[in-house]
Amino acid sequence: MGRGESNTKKRIGMEEWQRRLREVTVRKEDMNRVVMNFLVTEGYVDAARVFERESGTAPGVDLDQITDRMDIRKAVQSGDVEQAIERVNDLDPEILETQQGLFFHLQQQRLIELIRQGQLAEALHFAQEYLAPRGEEHPELLEELERTVALLVFEDVKVSPLADLMDVAQRQKTASELNAAILASQSQEAEPKLPNLLKLLVWAQKQLDEKAVYPRIDNLVAGQLVDPPAAGGAGGGGADD
Repeated sequence: MGRGESNTKKRIGMEEWQRRLREVTVRKEDMNRVVMNFLVTEGYVDAARVFERESGTAPGVDLDQITDRMDIRKAVQSGDVEQAIERVNDLDPEILETQQGLFFHLQQQRLIELIRQGQLAEALHFAQEYLAPRGEEHPELLEELERTVALLVFEDVKVSPLADLMDVAQRQKTASELNAAILASQSQEAEPKLPNLLKLLVWAQKQLDEKAVYPRIDNLVAGQLVDPPAAGGAGGGGADD
């Protein structure tokens, strides 16, 4: 808009901004549901039980199922994929029966763990016996299979171009995919609402930055409002409604 653009922005001081925030009605029950949603989705069972008792907010799910889900996720994160598969089938066999891509990724992770343990002969047999047929049935997975099997070629996979497959982040990726599938099978959201609300806050502030100078939340962890910079050469004060 030109040189005087910053001077055309509406200025809102801290006192005025806090007054406007107080005028916004947020029901305590809604806030409690957001907190409970986060605890349930992220698997904080003990905290969810305490929060249910203290706030009277129902978790909306059997909390014992959360324990099962978290144990399954931890099994994948620790590399015990076989145990994770067994426990998923005990929980709900349809999850892996209906999601072939997920089952392939779990089997892929089993192959990676065999390679990590130096069991190369077993890894090659496992790839030929279990993964190769799935690659033929699902061509979209063939490239992933080829990358994983290629780990067998390298003497030190940690310095190979495929080292990312051996990283802990690969375990986490597989664990997160499985966790989301379990949540979906239980008619729960795959991600908690709270992070999305924070993303919405960041987006809204960016939009407002174009039109106003106001107290912002720059540190999401602290959640504190920061006074807007003083107006250069102009009187401060709050803006009109």
